Order: sequence, then C-alpha cells, then structure tokens
Amino acid sequence: MQISVKELSTLLNGHVVGDENALLNTVAKIEEGKPGALSFLANPKYEPHIYTTQSTAVLVNKSFEPSAAVTTTLIKVDDAYASFTFLLEQFAGITKGRAGIHSTAVVETNARVDASAFIGAQSYIGNEAIIGPDCQIHPQVYIGPGAKLGKNVTLYPGVKIYHLCEIGDNTIIHSGTVIGSDGFGFAPLEDGTYKKIPQIGNVIIEADVEIGSNCSIDRATMGSTIIRRGVKLDNLVQIAHNVEIGEHTVMASQSGVAGSTKIGKHCVIGGQVGFAGHITIADGSQFGAQSGIGTSIKEPKGKWFGSPAFEVKSAIRSAAVFKRLPDMEKKLVELERLLTNSKNKEASETNNN
Repeated sequence: MQISVKELSTLLNGHVVGDENALLNTVAKIEEGKPGALSFLANPKYEPHIYTTQSTAVLVNKSFEPSAAVTTTLIKVDDAYASFTFLLEQFAGITKGRAGIHSTAVVETNARVDASAFIGAQSYIGNEAIIGPDCQIHPQVYIGPGAKLGKNVTLYPGVKIYHLCEIGDNTIIHSGTVIGSDGFGFAPLEDGTYKKIPQIGNVIIEADVEIGSNCSIDRATMGSTIIRRGVKLDNLVQIAHNVEIGEHTVMASQSGVAGSTKIGKHCVIGGQVGFAGHITIADGSQFGAQSGIGTSIKEPKGKWFGSPAFEVKSAIRSAAVFKRLPDMEKKLVELERLLTNSKNKEASETNNN
C-alpha cells in the first residue's frame, strides 16, 4: 500500500520535519534504506545512518536533534520503536487466521475443536484435548490427551504439547519446542544406577506468552511448572520441572533454569545464563550474558553479572583487575626479588661488621 508522510504522521500523532507530501510504500532498516521506504531510529548506536540513509522518511523520538544535515524527512513521535512496531502490525501483511481441519489431520473423537480454529496437515489432537477459538495449529503439531489451548493460540510446525498441559490465550510457540516432557528426576540407588521418578504434574502457560524455537519446558514432578502472563522466551531455552517464571520476564537464548527455582516478575535474563535449582529470584532482577546464579537473590531490581554472579558494578571492576593480573604478577615477582636482594645485602653488611 502507499501512504503519505502527512497521513502517517497523523496516524501516529507525530510531527513532520521535511516533506510531508512524500509517499511511502515499504519499510526498511535505516542502514538499508531506499526511496519510498520508512525506517526508524531508536537506538543511538544507529544515529550515523540517519545522515546517509536513502529512506524517504525516518521515525525518530521527539527528543532527537540531529548533529549534522539530514536529507530524509523526519517524523517525530513519542516512541519511535513502539510506533514502528504498530505500523508493522497494521501494514506488514499479517493475514487473518484460517479455519477448518486438514484432511490429513487426526482429531480423536473426544477432542473438542472450536469451529473457528485451524488444524494443519498431519497434526494430531488427542482424546479430551480442547482447542479454543481462533487457534492456529500448523502442520505436524502434536497435542496430547487432555491438553487445553485457550483463544488465539498459535503453534508453529513441529510443536509438541504433552498430555494435560495448558496453554493460555494469545500464546505463540515456535517450531520444535516441547511443552511437558518429563522433568530430570532420577533417584540414585546403592548399586550406582538410577531409578526414574514418575513426573505426574503438568505445565501451565498463561496468556500472552511467546516461546521461541527448540525450547524445552518440563512438566512438574507433582503440581505444575508455570510460565506466567507475558513471559517471552528466546530460542533454545530450558525450563526444568516445577520452575515458575514470573509475569513479563524475558529470557534470551541458551539460558536454563534448574528444578523448583522461582524467578520473579519483570526480570531480564541475557543469553547463556544458568540458574541453580531451588532458589528464588527477586522481581526486576537483570542478568548479563553467561552469568551463573547459585543462590537466591532477595533484593529487587538488582543488576548481576559473572559466574558466580555478583553485583554488576563490582563485576566490571573485578573483570578490569582480572585482565591486569599477569602484569601485576610480574610486578609482584620483581618486588619480591628486590626485597630478597635488599635483605641479603643487609645480612651481608651485618656479617661484615
């Protein structure tokens, strides 16, 4: 579609600096701009591109003031990133979901599938499973007996939902993810072998959650593993049995949480972060990539880094010292040599006297 800068600015309650009659027909990253494209600038790291971009217009925050000449038209808005996201939702060709059951799908007799839902090719819906309104079940999805999906749930190809697990409204789960596999529970025996502990709980995923591809969320030994409302998990995340992730917490790729750990609300977790089991993490905690958390964190809104993790400012100072250790060792060896020589000299002079 085509829209003028003026029309777009009105839609976003923005202010135009430049040609309000210019026409836009596509979107592009600011560093890959071209005529007719709309880009956005939210991260100061990308500011140099605004002075060279070929995009016709760029969304910027109202506080932005260029430090050099700008040839593109600026549309100043309250939040450039949020405005651009809104436009992608409205104009980027997001299609309305389909309805119906593909001829190669298997839906067991006692399953309940809402008439507005879609079940893709070669998917399986188990006995007593419930598929709510407007759900989109892509091809080759497995939904086990007694599983429940709320409204407008999207499961991409290859997702596996084990028996009795519950998925909340508007949740999106990407390809290859497994919900409800057995927790890692084995009892050591006297002969050095292990006996499997039955995992009889389930997984509950609340509304508005998004889970990336190839994640594993284990069912509880007893009770439920719980992913609260609004949580966002990146690809390749492992959540163990009986874990609870608080509302609107985000977790980047390759992070893992061991069994029975409780993570608070609004936490921000970088990539490859590891949490020990049976600990509690306060609301609003933030963790840098590759941090290792072995004990509970009680103070909310702290920032942590390192393995074992500690307060981020101390971690940065310690890292700076760590890099200097080889030079410090050389100086220490030299000081020891000078001290030894001085002592030897004093002893020699004493003996001569």
